This record gives sequence, C-alpha cells and structure tokens, in this order.
Amino acid sequence: MNLCCEREIYSCRHTGITPGAVVAVHHDMMSAETDVANWREHLIDSHAGIRRVIDETQRIAVLGMKEGDHKPGHFVPEYAQRAGFEIVPVPVYYPDATEMLGEKVYRTVSSIPGDVDMVNVFRRPEHIPPHLDDIIAKRPKSVWFQLGIVNDEAAERLAREGIDVIQDRCLLVELRRMGK
Repeated sequence: MNLCCEREIYSCRHTGITPGAVVAVHHDMMSAETDVANWREHLIDSHAGIRRVIDETQRIAVLGMKEGDHKPGHFVPEYAQRAGFEIVPVPVYYPDATEMLGEKVYRTVSSIPGDVDMVNVFRRPEHIPPHLDDIIAKRPKSVWFQLGIVNDEAAERLAREGIDVIQDRCLLVELRRMGK
C-alpha cells in the first residue's frame, strides 16, 4: 500500500469518515472539474458549429421581438420564418400584442408550450441577465445573441447549463450563408 493510501485510511479511522465517502467526494470533485472544462464547448463561434446549431433547429423563440419591418427584431425572425423555421414571439415591449408574424405571442420563454430549439435574443447585453432564469427553465438547445450583442457572463452561465451559445452573429446572415 502506498503512503497516500495509508494516510487516507489513517484519516478515515480517526475522523469517522468512511473510505467510500472519500472516494465519492473525490469523484464529485473530478466531475466538477470535468464540467468546468467542458462548458466552453458550448460557446460556438466556428462556421461548422453555427451550421450544426442551425441544422438542429426547427423552433425559434424570439426574445425581444419587435413590430415594424425596418427593425432587425422583426425582419430577422420574418426571414427565418420564410426559410421554414417555426417562430414563437416573446416581445418585451408591446404589452397589447397577442400575435406577431401570424403567431401567438408569449410573455416569457418558459411559458411557451412544447420544446424550443433556439432562443434568438434581441436585447441589449445589460438587459439579458434578468431573462436567464426564464431561458434556462425552458432548456433550449441553443441561445443566439444577435449581431452586436455580447454578454460573456450570460453566455458562460448558459454554457454551464449545457446550452450552446452564439454571440455577436446575425441569424439572417448565417441562414443566407447556408443557402436558406
């Protein structure tokens, strides 16, 4: 038996901690280290990663959807809808709106019935954190922060939940790049 094991056994005898408990704690610590290392894999910035995310997407909740053809929060989801994606509007403004792009409006992402593949975010970076619990509760496969939107802390929190995150990219541009 090596010195490390002898110390562990001595420690267990004199502290009342069972060797099994020591192994369990060690396993939990190793799992936590693995989780910390792997979360970065959910921060997507390559063309191949973006293609994979889009290919795995059918239903898109649009947080911060807008009215008006001239606003990206309207014409980007409109383009995605014409490209065959199901759009679920989640406007932050427009409290009286009940429908956008011919689809029922929801006030929170988590209140949307069924699965959501992607949450496409049209919110300023500093306004994203209040929405994180709501987004995480829905467990989408991905969250897409539109062009000009970067919030590394929010992205890290989502990635640590196993959600793919794309920042500072335009969904419309990427759909066109893919020929959709």
